[in-house]
Amino acid sequence: MEMTMRWYGKKHDTVTLEQIKQSCYVKGIITTLYDKLPGEVWTLDEILAMKKEVEDAGLHLAGIESVNVSDAIKTGAPERDKDIAAYIETLENLGKADIHMVCYNFMPVFDWTRTELARVREDGTTVLAYNQDTVDKMDPDNMFDSIKDNMNGTVMPGWEPERMEKVKELFELYKDIDEDKLFDNLKYFLEAIMPVCDKYDINMAIHPDDPSWSVFGLPRIISSQAKLKRMMEMVPNKHNGVTFCMGSYGTNLNNDLIDTIHMLKGRIHFAHVRNLRFNDGMRDFEESAHLSSDGTFDMYAIMKALHDTGFDGPIRPDHGRMMWGEKAMPGYGLYDRALGAAYLCGLWEAACKESK
Repeated sequence: MEMTMRWYGKKHDTVTLEQIKQSCYVKGIITTLYDKLPGEVWTLDEILAMKKEVEDAGLHLAGIESVNVSDAIKTGAPERDKDIAAYIETLENLGKADIHMVCYNFMPVFDWTRTELARVREDGTTVLAYNQDTVDKMDPDNMFDSIKDNMNGTVMPGWEPERMEKVKELFELYKDIDEDKLFDNLKYFLEAIMPVCDKYDINMAIHPDDPSWSVFGLPRIISSQAKLKRMMEMVPNKHNGVTFCMGSYGTNLNNDLIDTIHMLKGRIHFAHVRNLRFNDGMRDFEESAHLSSDGTFDMYAIMKALHDTGFDGPIRPDHGRMMWGEKAMPGYGLYDRALGAAYLCGLWEAACKESK
């Protein structure tokens, strides 16, 4: 595996590539052309400039998170073929730049949902958190207003102000889209892009729904082992794979994370590893330190399962706590993610030595 860290570019990220390099544990970067809108082509020159910036800092560009999928593709609108053609051209340019992993999602309206960006824990750190009672009482039109003051002056992916201004329009787009239609539209998209993925050996790694159940009545199709199996079987190409985000699958305690890793053997192209703490069943959870004892999940068992199934792709510590006075994009500060990277590398080393 390759330990990586997500980086939003010098225009948007409070963390620098030089700081990430100094962590010692992190060798790769997961990034994106952050200002590109869904449906826009990424030019080869833009991609090569992004790659050079990472490599000039002594790091490896391990993959893209994300090349965003347009709402036209997700809803099957008439203009989806135009957007798919642009997506294929972007993949072609990524392949020419020797980049071989793309994380993306197929979630309607909200890429992820949290009700708090700075819940204070007993140790004084702050974390992202979700409370179902809050969601049940909330008008989705006001979702952005409820968290915008805790973004620490950053723009969070999936919650860009210009997108959130169109929430009513977005809900209208998806009013007739159920899970089966969303699956059909995902299949159409994947079948269209697989030839270019085969040509350039690009692994498409779909990110799970977060949380892994319907929010505001929107359909969720990447949220359980059964649905993952359906996705893989409907397009049985090795390049059609997943991002194993345990903090997203893990929001639903009915999901068996270890069994899912084994079921996905050979199709996990990217991994996000973080822990969660549950306070009221699944109705209230918060993101914890990566340490097993600080949350719900056995982190060594997760890393060992990835190791034992032959996972060799990029992996990254996921959302970290805000600590030591740092002001950064919630979940994406330097300090706790660096601690998480060190911890996960230690667990991986133990799994490697145990297997010998």
